[in-house]
Amino acid sequence: MPDKTRVLIIDDHPLFRRGVSQLLGLAAGFEIVGEAASGQEGIELAKNLEPDLILLDLNMKGMNGLETLRTMRDLEIDARIILITVSDAPEDLIAAIRAGSDGYILKDNDPDDILKLIDSAMHGRNAISPELTSLLATALREESVVEQRSQANLTERETAILKCLAAGMSNKLIARELDIMESTVKVHIRNLLKKLKFRSRVEAAVWAVANHLG
Repeated sequence: MPDKTRVLIIDDHPLFRRGVSQLLGLAAGFEIVGEAASGQEGIELAKNLEPDLILLDLNMKGMNGLETLRTMRDLEIDARIILITVSDAPEDLIAAIRAGSDGYILKDNDPDDILKLIDSAMHGRNAISPELTSLLATALREESVVEQRSQANLTERETAILKCLAAGMSNKLIARELDIMESTVKVHIRNLLKKLKFRSRVEAAVWAVANHLG
């Protein structure tokens, strides 16, 4: 049997935590290893439990989801982190992706759709509610014109990896595809993000697809 995906849920609403826990409990391949009612508690659990996936609410009292996400990325917590929220505001979506979120799912999506998006994230693909993807792509296209963002400064290897990101591939799959070490993939991704002035791989992937690089 393959290992189950270990999940940490961070949300200040007990009923929502219970609902997500029950939803994932009905699906194969997930194990709830912890729940937290605040960002600070979630950070401590993430450090101690080392989950594979963190489902994080955006609008929490005290330390909100964005602050929690940024702190986790600064601490280099090695987990897929998905924001689950009621907000479909473009500025919230863009802020989350730029802070390093691996996905952005609306709480009012159908349960089956939520599961599909979570599964996409765990397989290295972008996990953004479909109705929001075009908003992000449009914002990145407009911004690229202002900042004159271009892949021209990328090396051949970085360009190849960018195309893999656009195809929704994980670091492990990219390493296998290009026959290089996974640690080398991480270095190349860090370099291409810096050159393109992006802060997250999802942001780079959506931009690449919008510019027909995938």
